[in-house]
Amino acid sequence: MADRFDKFTERARKVLQLAQEEAQRFNHNYIGTEHLLLGLVREGEGVAAKVLGNLGVELNKVRSAVEFIIGRGDRTVAGDIGLTPRAKKVIELSVDEARRLNHHYIGTEHLLLGLVREGEGIAAGVLESLGVSLDKVRSQVIYVLNQSAAYSQEGQGAPHGKSSKTPVIDQLGMDLTAAARAGKLDPVIGRFKEIERVVQILSRRTKNNPALIGEPGVGKTAIVEGLAQRIASGDVPETLMGKRLLTLDIGSLVAGTKYRGEFEERLKKIIEEVKNSGNCVLFIDELHTLVGAGAAEGAVDAANILKPSLARGELQTIGATTLDEFRKYIERDAALERRFQPVLVEEPSIEDTIEILRGIKERYEQHHRLEISDEALKAAAELGSRYVPDRFMPDKAID
Repeated sequence: MADRFDKFTERARKVLQLAQEEAQRFNHNYIGTEHLLLGLVREGEGVAAKVLGNLGVELNKVRSAVEFIIGRGDRTVAGDIGLTPRAKKVIELSVDEARRLNHHYIGTEHLLLGLVREGEGIAAGVLESLGVSLDKVRSQVIYVLNQSAAYSQEGQGAPHGKSSKTPVIDQLGMDLTAAARAGKLDPVIGRFKEIERVVQILSRRTKNNPALIGEPGVGKTAIVEGLAQRIASGDVPETLMGKRLLTLDIGSLVAGTKYRGEFEERLKKIIEEVKNSGNCVLFIDELHTLVGAGAAEGAVDAANILKPSLARGELQTIGATTLDEFRKYIERDAALERRFQPVLVEEPSIEDTIEILRGIKERYEQHHRLEISDEALKAAAELGSRYVPDRFMPDKAID
């Protein structure tokens, strides 16, 4: 096997071998995307085979579709067969998919993702003829990968237990996508419009840093948790697939930096980690704390250190702050304001609050070991609205 296949797992290599056998079976003197698809289905045990099986893609159906679309060759083919340009493109894309997902191996799942991403070969036509959309295949692969807490690696060619690429961020924050996969986050009820807007902004090439602006307690952090759950389930555009959503606590970042230059050094390490990993989005709660953070006499504050990376698109962040603090701190710094795209988060109505309470009720029942009636939920929302005017829904109703 050529050196470029040295990171392929045993199952991925087997797929290439089976693809060659399928090409010979049809008397084809090349290995095309259709033969790679046949190899993925026939391999039978990898992530790709399981996903395709779940979508009703069977070996006999694929063989029939291939024969119908391109037919059989006239002469028997023996010996090694070369890859078509499209098949080579699939291999290149599978390597890129593995890199995007921060995997140090190429498995059957990456080959299938590459096949889907290529999107124009015979294999894509075969899948569509079987009523299977390419977007559905991709989202199912990501979903299956996310079900495994550590992205289980197939075959013996994959290294076991890799160290984190973001040790400083891991120490100072929390991985929300990992928490979502582990079921540790509360369900997010409603807020589809706000989450969709955040997804749209994050998917841009530039000016792709959303800032959630709303009163305290209206659920700004919940929107970010909802996004983490969508990333974990694969229900996001391709640009956000496999991303890690990490919280960054500015207070922890500043803590313990006694001497001039320590804070800047720590923040630059974080920026470097995010740039090198290539798949991280930072969530900065209390965004206004960036302004002035770490700025001892003669030092540069966090906002000025982050601005160049935000401008160049090397760093993607989601901010959250209140309207007053956004006006007071962010709007005063025109350069910082330009980096962020505001997303207004309104206070939910009493009816929406009751729906939110119903959605999270089960977690509170399990914690307090009691049952909460629907009347209690309605009373909490209505009484909170009437008697606690200085706070906001749904936070005051939950309290």
